[in-house]
Amino acid sequence: MKIIVGLSGGVDSSTVAAILKDKGYDVTGITMKVWDGSINASGVKSACYSSDEGEDIEDIKKLCDYLKIPFYEVDLINEYKEIVLEYFKNEYKEGKTPNPCVICNSKIKFKLLLDRALSLGLEFDYFATGHYAKIEFNKENARYMLKKAKYLPKDQSYFLSFLKQEQLSKVMFPLGDSTKEEVREIAKKFGLHTHDKSESQDFYSGDHKELLEQSQKGKIIDIDGKVLGSHNGISNYTIGQRKGLGISSTKPLYVIGINKEKNQVIVGEEDKLYHNKFIAKNVNWISIDKPTKEIRAKARIRYKHEEDWAKITHISEEDYFVEFDTPQKSITPGQIAVFYQDDIVLGGGIIEMPKESV
Repeated sequence: MKIIVGLSGGVDSSTVAAILKDKGYDVTGITMKVWDGSINASGVKSACYSSDEGEDIEDIKKLCDYLKIPFYEVDLINEYKEIVLEYFKNEYKEGKTPNPCVICNSKIKFKLLLDRALSLGLEFDYFATGHYAKIEFNKENARYMLKKAKYLPKDQSYFLSFLKQEQLSKVMFPLGDSTKEEVREIAKKFGLHTHDKSESQDFYSGDHKELLEQSQKGKIIDIDGKVLGSHNGISNYTIGQRKGLGISSTKPLYVIGINKEKNQVIVGEEDKLYHNKFIAKNVNWISIDKPTKEIRAKARIRYKHEEDWAKITHISEEDYFVEFDTPQKSITPGQIAVFYQDDIVLGGGIIEMPKESV
């Protein structure tokens, strides 16, 4: 069986390549180049979009030489810029908070990278990565199910929620039943130089504002419309933000809304951050057929959010009305909502707030 492994230069993907090679599979390493050096990044931490990409690629080459497997480097700089970075910029322009990792996975890593591999003449049965998640085939509805990793602190199913059935049918996640500590031990046993390498922390190594175009200054108002100060562009703010507002108040104030049309940032006390309703746009259903009747599931509204029970109702096309049983803090337009049934990912969509919300 021929397997190509998406390599990032980190311990997880390196260990996947070693495990599969040890099992006797025909393994080929592949990575994508997305950094063009046009931004003077302020940070130095490892990230997917990072100025130290060259160092990661050297680590990958070293790994492939050590494992004696072929290696291919694919230039996706322009595609990444057009699809991921433009999406990132445009969402902030609209006063929303995007999740570039979800978009990158569905459109770049698990789509364009594989298309390019095929155009290079690479034949493969599966594409394997170091993601902490699991895939199972459900014979009852003939669908591939995406499931949480066994080790929940590292579960990455949230970031894979936009993958399609065709993509999941050709994907392997060999680390789905492993802990991070176990992976490092396996890497050490195989003699991989990445066994103690620090892991990627974010999608970008610097301050995300460095990726944004400067936006127009405007007013900061309270819920009654009273002007409290001025902001330096709505792209610099997100729901739930408290620091950096530059206004004084006897009580802590948070960003509770962003009005793109009026170029206003709306602030209020913490209780105003709680809502129980939102719209999930363009929902990608994975493990179940598209529901047309009301269903109940647990919803997660950002990666670190603890999912909670909600009622999900189809309203039009791929859009659904979601109502939590209890109010949740900082439901943020542009973020990704992912729906779960136990450890199964049902699907995911993009959050939009109802008109009556602040």
